[in-house]
Amino acid sequence: MVLMAISLIMLMAFAALAIDGGNLYVARNELHNASDAGALAGARMLYTVDGSAVNPGANNVATDAALANYSQGDPVEVASVLRGHWSFATRTFTPNTSLAAVDLFSFTTKELDADPNFINAVEVITERKATPAQAFFGTVLGFSDYKVSARAVAYIGFAGSLRPHDLDQPIGICQEALLNNSGAYECSVGRFIPDNGDTGGWTSFQQNVSGAADANDVNSVTCGTGNEQQLDYGEGLQTVNGQLQSAFSKLYNCWEAETNKKRLWNMTLPVLSCPTGVGPSNKLIGAVNLNIVWIVDQANHIDARAPSEMELPPHNSGGTSPGTWSNSNASGVARWDDFVNTFSIEKPDHSLAHWDSDPQKSGWRQKTIYFLPDCSYHEPKGNTGGENFGVLARIPVLVD
Repeated sequence: MVLMAISLIMLMAFAALAIDGGNLYVARNELHNASDAGALAGARMLYTVDGSAVNPGANNVATDAALANYSQGDPVEVASVLRGHWSFATRTFTPNTSLAAVDLFSFTTKELDADPNFINAVEVITERKATPAQAFFGTVLGFSDYKVSARAVAYIGFAGSLRPHDLDQPIGICQEALLNNSGAYECSVGRFIPDNGDTGGWTSFQQNVSGAADANDVNSVTCGTGNEQQLDYGEGLQTVNGQLQSAFSKLYNCWEAETNKKRLWNMTLPVLSCPTGVGPSNKLIGAVNLNIVWIVDQANHIDARAPSEMELPPHNSGGTSPGTWSNSNASGVARWDDFVNTFSIEKPDHSLAHWDSDPQKSGWRQKTIYFLPDCSYHEPKGNTGGENFGVLARIPVLVD
């Protein structure tokens, strides 16, 4: 009888472990679903539509999403919702209630990861305190019920995987053309030449295909609706280096019709890793928003073809309504050099792209697209996963 009594106690303990443990697992799993839903919903709305500031309503969105869930038929309770900073280096979440504007420019991804003032995550803790999980065999061991909680952190970073039509033109920009000597993204200078792999190249918007992109592939997506398929971060993007006359002529005509050669042409383009140049495939690592400031089709007759008027980027005019650069000098060389100085256009060697009588040294070259990364805020795009090139993601990921 003594042995039977001891055995019954052990059997009750194992039953409590199995039955009550399984019940607790279900309750906590459902709380985790609620925390995950709340954190993802809050992170998705963490920024204002244009990405210029933290959204004060993100916490309410997270709370509502979590409260819409149930655990074993009982309403989920939200213990805490916090905005803050998630660091991948330390795997820690630091609460921060700041609503300051999101500054992405002149910082590396590593520097932003270490900055607790960069708001990039939402933490949600759910619980069942008012309606704790029921104890069954656990009552024999003195447990009347179980209070359960769960936690989730969702992070939103920089655009990497891109949804259909997130990109505008089949031009891939090398990350080397967007970073300064310290490796930080700098929205001040840049240049793309189709026949030079220092800054970028053409793309067909196709991934996981063999061979370089051909002229027909590129021409068919130039001045179209952008990428038709989702493009995944870390995968190769079909590219080609060199002059593609048909695509370039089509792009030139679109630019002329869109801007009348007096306005900036804003667009989002893929960012590529180009350690050995462009083509036949380069890894997609993010997206950049930029302004095309000028396109040169024919390099001769600079007096007739150099710009004489152009809209200034918003950051050049105090961030308000853009101003206008103009120069009516009869000398095209004088107008071009003034244009280069105003827009800080550089060659790949970081020297200013001034005119030179030697075509190999001149910044005024045939079939050349000159661009300036956009320093203003704009609508986030794509999935989290890319590096910092000034484009926030729209879709967050769970990190803890």
